[in-house]
Amino acid sequence: MNIASPSIVGVLVAAYLLGSVPFGLLLTRLFGAGDLRSIGSGNIGATNVLRTGRKGLAAATLLLDLAKGAAAVLLARAYVPGTEALAAFAAVIGHCFPVWLRFNGGKGVATTMGVSLGLAWPIGLAYAVVWLGMLAATRISSLGGLCAVIAAPIAAKVLGYSAYAPVLAAIALLVIWLHRANIARLRAGTEPRIGSKG
Repeated sequence: MNIASPSIVGVLVAAYLLGSVPFGLLLTRLFGAGDLRSIGSGNIGATNVLRTGRKGLAAATLLLDLAKGAAAVLLARAYVPGTEALAAFAAVIGHCFPVWLRFNGGKGVATTMGVSLGLAWPIGLAYAVVWLGMLAATRISSLGGLCAVIAAPIAAKVLGYSAYAPVLAAIALLVIWLHRANIARLRAGTEPRIGSKG
């Protein structure tokens, strides 16, 4: 695969741009919830949207961030078969480092679930089970997301989708790095739980 070929460059650019759409920021502005970057953690993801008190907007943000990841992979598969993994990585990079927001975006958990579903629905299902299971058990959003991104490449390997394990592992490393402050708070026992005021 020649990564410099026009078709592959096109996939990478399109997936990046699709991933970079900041739905959380757009929805909170559109519905009068303020500038998301000045609320809570300043993150543009669904967890921070939830801190506005608008549960519907948080749910919509999560679904749209998930959908853009899945769409990037599915469109790559449809138009340039074999580039799905590249599109998955580019979409997550777009979400985390959007050009529109001076490369200061989200942490990639929902979009990673979307690309996992797009690559192979069993991987996405495993991701969802781990994410939601940890959320239900701990009510700590970051912990649920971290466990899910770690589970994704393992699920790919175990479920027979080994070709996707490397890109999911690379995405997991990125998401873990972006959560380094959360990890420090988890170790200190100060990471806030969903529904708390912390």
